[in-house]
Amino acid sequence: MSEELKKAAAFRAVAMVATGMVLGLGTGTTTRFALLELARRLKSGELKDIVGIPSSLQTEQIALSEGIPLTDLENHPRIDLTIDGADEVDDELNLIKGGGGALLREKVLAQNSSQNVIIVDQSKISHQLGKKWAVPVEVLPFALGSEKQFLTDLGAEVSLRTLPDGQPFRTDQDNLILDAAFGTIREPEKIARAMEQRAGIIEHGLFLGLATRVIIASEEGISIRSREDVK
Repeated sequence: MSEELKKAAAFRAVAMVATGMVLGLGTGTTTRFALLELARRLKSGELKDIVGIPSSLQTEQIALSEGIPLTDLENHPRIDLTIDGADEVDDELNLIKGGGGALLREKVLAQNSSQNVIIVDQSKISHQLGKKWAVPVEVLPFALGSEKQFLTDLGAEVSLRTLPDGQPFRTDQDNLILDAAFGTIREPEKIARAMEQRAGIIEHGLFLGLATRVIIASEEGISIRSREDVK
């Protein structure tokens, strides 16, 4: 997606923000444009009394540098609206997230938000999850071997996420990520339930039934799909 399309999608999401809202702030390149536009509107006075809860240390740093006031779930346990991206979106607006490694905090924010607005480009749209993206699975380092075997037994090709220097990628919670490539996932709820039974799996990147709206940027322009469209 071109930079201009990313900006257009991000700006459309920020247009849904109203004065006085508590916001969940997602992670990723497209979400960064939303943060910059949010900061601009705050500085211009178009928006006031906004507070954000960041989904990652990276987002926290951007927000602080741009003057976006921050808070936490202790002080604001209910979020009005979260703006975030996704790696893959299916026809039911289910998502795969976690390509940036922030899936745990992103899901916490999503589950506590009245509205979840997701920004993607057309290439992220699939009829079924798993066609384009592996499922990121955050695991306790102690349980790495057992959870890798468990995911393999579930039918996935599993790889440990690493940094360019070959060292394991560490999340903000100092956990590890296994990328589980299931191929086309015909029963995402079943896979999600299986992973949720495992003590060594901290969280997984299947975000089922959490997206309120998905803003899709393409060369033809911006389109929006909502939860009501798929009921």
